[in-house]
Amino acid sequence: MPWRMEVKRALISLSDKTGLEAFAPGLAALGVEIVSTGGTAKMMRDRDIPVTEISDYTGFPEMMDGRVKTLHPKVHGGLLYVRGNAEHERQAAEHGIGPIDLVAVNLYPFESVSRRPGASFADCIENIDIGGPSMLRSAAKNHASVTVVCDPADYPEVLRQLQEHGATTPELRRRLAAKVFRTTGHYDSLIAKYLAAASGDAEPLPDAFALPLRKAQALRYGENPHQKAALYGPFSDRFEQLHGKELSYNNILDLTAAYDLIQEFQAPTVAILKHTNPCGVGSAPRLCDAWDKAFATDRQAPFGGIIAVNRPLDGDCADAIAEIFSEVIIAPDFGPAALERLRAKKNLRLLKYDTSAAAGDGLQIRSVTGGVLVQERDAAVASMEHWRPVTRRRPTDEELEAMWLGWRVVKHVKSNAIVYAARDRTLGIGAGQMSRVDSSKIAIWKAGEAGLSLKGSVVASDAFFPFPDGPIAAAEAGATAIIQPGGSVKDNEVIAACDERNVAMVFTGMRHFRH
Repeated sequence: MPWRMEVKRALISLSDKTGLEAFAPGLAALGVEIVSTGGTAKMMRDRDIPVTEISDYTGFPEMMDGRVKTLHPKVHGGLLYVRGNAEHERQAAEHGIGPIDLVAVNLYPFESVSRRPGASFADCIENIDIGGPSMLRSAAKNHASVTVVCDPADYPEVLRQLQEHGATTPELRRRLAAKVFRTTGHYDSLIAKYLAAASGDAEPLPDAFALPLRKAQALRYGENPHQKAALYGPFSDRFEQLHGKELSYNNILDLTAAYDLIQEFQAPTVAILKHTNPCGVGSAPRLCDAWDKAFATDRQAPFGGIIAVNRPLDGDCADAIAEIFSEVIIAPDFGPAALERLRAKKNLRLLKYDTSAAAGDGLQIRSVTGGVLVQERDAAVASMEHWRPVTRRRPTDEELEAMWLGWRVVKHVKSNAIVYAARDRTLGIGAGQMSRVDSSKIAIWKAGEAGLSLKGSVVASDAFFPFPDGPIAAAEAGATAIIQPGGSVKDNEVIAACDERNVAMVFTGMRHFRH
């Protein structure tokens, strides 16, 4: 076989010794000489597996609390020299460097240590592996001749090929080398992120950008059945699934949007979403009443939607919610009666979310052709003290409260976005239209379909009105006040149209586009 690269010597150095009890004896049974370090060597000696300590192999003692043990020419020369290259072979022989044909290494547990509550900076630094990544990278670079294994899940296939052929295939060695560079890249990005945070580095968008994410779970498919998909990152740290079938790609998008929206509210609130857009939001001292208000906004779209609450879900509210079909319910907790009622629906997914983490933390990342766009999350919302009244009539206290609710909802509606609101509920929502006045017309139509009056309502717009037609349509529908960012070249005309109709308007100075 032209690809045949026999394994006569292996170097094994493991923090995670999972699978070693089968892998090492398998190698030894094939006559492979095993060189090892520290605790890994001890484990093999305890099992009567022949092993040579790395210090005996290199002729150089481990030192500096083990920081220097594998950083030696006999190790890296044995990994890196090109087999069959006459000059490399000559230099290896001259310096007594023998070939190392297989490396099994995994890395110090920096990730788990750095996430451990109370872990000191010194502990984290000590768990930055240097020799491990160096050996892995050397072996992976020379994978034409060296088999490199950084994942115990690959031990069985490596051992099988060695047992059947006495060598590994080029295809396997190349696949394992690719895994090495993914692993070391992830490891380095974790360390960089930790050190940046520890140093107070507030630069959110560095010149080089890496995502230290592990696959959390494979998904059945993406947005559509013909698309493959997976979830990466510590999603389960934020959400705990209590019931129901496996989450889909679309479920995760929707529940994330629901989580972000519900975090805007302090009073007991219920939000209903569909395809990441709010269908209705209601607030009331009792969650059950808040549900009635949210559901009344649109009694059609919520079927198959996502429901979010910001209080432990009680039995009464669960009974009301159970009257319609929903995909997912998220809450900070579920009361026993609520769980009993909702678990009767075997396909309904129930998720408990962590209330200790801020909704708007971190970065938002979206793929584009040839790259990704990265931005800070839109965690800001212009509070009342920053609003600027621009019309002759100032809004009443009740209108201000309605504006505050509508303004927090509209930032979570796809642009162009219009929300008609009262002080404790949404009344009509128009999302994602190419024209802002069309979004307003949809919101008015939705309110009419639900039998809700817009008389005395307020209108929230995610971006400025480019023409007076939007505010005029709102006033004709019964709205008495408008909240919007302002900033149009026709602001004066928009203000004049509101003054003619005795509509109060405030500018926030903050836009909330959502594409």
